[in-house]
Amino acid sequence: MKPESLLKRLDEIGRSLAQSEGALALIGLGSVGEELYRLDEYSDLDFFAIVEAGYKRRYIENLDWLSRIAPIAYHFLNSPHGYKLLFADGIFCEFALFEPQELTGIPFAPGRIIWRRDDAPETIHLPAKQPLPAARRDVEFLVGEAVTNLYVGMGRDKRGEKLSAMRFIQGYAVDRLLELAEHIEPGQGVPRDIFANERRFEARHPSIAGDLHSWLQGYTRNRESALAILSFLERHFDVNATMASAIRELCG
Repeated sequence: MKPESLLKRLDEIGRSLAQSEGALALIGLGSVGEELYRLDEYSDLDFFAIVEAGYKRRYIENLDWLSRIAPIAYHFLNSPHGYKLLFADGIFCEFALFEPQELTGIPFAPGRIIWRRDDAPETIHLPAKQPLPAARRDVEFLVGEAVTNLYVGMGRDKRGEKLSAMRFIQGYAVDRLLELAEHIEPGQGVPRDIFANERRFEARHPSIAGDLHSWLQGYTRNRESALAILSFLERHFDVNATMASAIRELCG
């Protein structure tokens, strides 16, 4: 979907809310919020619709404020606050509805006001509760977690629990490697998503991203993935020799 089509649809949602009773504001988030430079044909529409106290249920239960813009092909309530929704023309949305008093307890990245009723606060797009930045954990902890994830994962693989093994090796251990990347390669000026560390990883750490394919070889290649991860850890950090030997023994 062309970026201009996404922004046009967001403006249309704003105009629809402006004509709806009880609506206060529409806030664009992510690549349709303050980070417009990230907007591309693969983006979707992330937004908050803010409504007066007592109106939330009406907007949750009746999506006419969206269907009158364009036909809706699919939607489901993915939280008590909102939906994931696909318009028939291919525009995908993920949105939540809040009443003003709810916003005070919800951490979110600052958004962009698409539409605001005149009496709505000018700062309604700014979080009252700041999102907590992901804790920068020390290298010893992260390496220890990664190594023990490999050990437990390979034990489960040998037992035949390949799905659980994959989670430990290609999930939990890799998550720790994504954190360790911050200690190896500077982030190239690309902002880190505090809610999802894997977002834009390839752009933040292009050199390390070249190893991703070897860490994530799939359900039938837990052994190969574990050995690649272990080798990467040994190249960059001090790995306990006994643990490394034990992992390699499990890998056969």
